[in-house]
Amino acid sequence: MKLIHSRILILVFLFCAILANAQTADSLLAEAQAQASTQHKNVFLIFSASWCGPCHQLDSFLQNSDTKPIVDKYFVIVHIHIDEAKKPELNTPGGDELLTRLASKEPHTSGVPFLILLDSSGKAIVNSDRPVPGQAGGDNIGYPVAPEEIAWFMEMLKRGAPAMPKTEAKQIESWLKKAAG
Repeated sequence: MKLIHSRILILVFLFCAILANAQTADSLLAEAQAQASTQHKNVFLIFSASWCGPCHQLDSFLQNSDTKPIVDKYFVIVHIHIDEAKKPELNTPGGDELLTRLASKEPHTSGVPFLILLDSSGKAIVNSDRPVPGQAGGDNIGYPVAPEEIAWFMEMLKRGAPAMPKTEAKQIESWLKKAAG
């Protein structure tokens, strides 16, 4: 019986230690903003979940050797994990609250991935809610695969990285179109 109690205490201690070391959404964003300010970049904020296929596609896009250097040139990327119903321990503490604060809709119901481009002071420039006539708040493009989603993503980049040359923008757009099949 003492062995069981000891193991339970150890598990509780480890869980508390993990929670104490977990970064909050606000602290992750603050770090990204500080880095963006120092490097004269904007912030590419991604709300995602471990179970989300399009989130993994977005990560592949951001890590691809053809696109990563371009995106990294203009943005500091930060991931916030939300919507982890089956594994709530994976949620970034305060992630849902940050999304609600920054998203164009309240409460936010667009799903993941949800993208927000911010300046280094934390002011939202644009998000992945593509404007749709007659629809308040727009429609989240998530990971862009449809032509209208890719077009909105390119508009997001144009607003979030206005110094990006057309050649780099075309390289990203071509990659997305090729990946979409």
